[in-house]
Amino acid sequence: MQPTLYLIPVTLGETSIDRVIPPYNKDVILGIKYFIVENIRSARRFLKKVEQTINIDELTFYELNKHTKADDIANFLDPMRDGQHVGVISEAGCPAIADPGSDVVAIAQRKNYNVVPLVGPSSILLSLMASGFNGQSFAFHGYLPIDSNERIRKIKQLEGRIYGEEQTQIFIETPYRNLKLVEDLIRNCTPSTKLCIAVNITCEDESIKTLSVKEWSKQLPDMAKKNCIFLLYK
Repeated sequence: MQPTLYLIPVTLGETSIDRVIPPYNKDVILGIKYFIVENIRSARRFLKKVEQTINIDELTFYELNKHTKADDIANFLDPMRDGQHVGVISEAGCPAIADPGSDVVAIAQRKNYNVVPLVGPSSILLSLMASGFNGQSFAFHGYLPIDSNERIRKIKQLEGRIYGEEQTQIFIETPYRNLKLVEDLIRNCTPSTKLCIAVNITCEDESIKTLSVKEWSKQLPDMAKKNCIFLLYK
């Protein structure tokens, strides 16, 4: 079989594997000995969650994150020259989406290696599906600026695209800054602008709700230390 770079989705939280990961993924994972991962500890934990009997000590892990040197990334694909499959695992959700996995995928494409994305949970698509917003035209922006003034300018720019292009705007924030972000949205967006707040998608305490900015100002959800994704539309 042609050596393949498999993009392996991970659960978005403490969700059971059976709920969000197809059985086929397990078969693929058990055939891989080399993994490119965002975090070795969490990748090991995920693999044990997939198959308790997997021998972690027989596997090789290459860590790919913001600290990885660009010159080292291409070497992570060396096992493919010897006919070995390689798997890419991010911290949560789908690899190469809002994570450094895209760098190694780009190299694999340039080298004409086979690249196969596996099915799994994506907070971006799941939240968009449940928001009631435009799914024909949307943009994902990752994290908004940390600086308060820059963040406010960005929020106003995104709101402009909602009304000017009828495009859904999607972004995320680190859990401890969720409340600050929503407060900025409430203060700076038109009261009638719609905001969808999706909390802990696929987890037991999942909440996905769409209200106007004005309505959110009266009843914010519990976002403390929770993974959230935010969507804006008119």
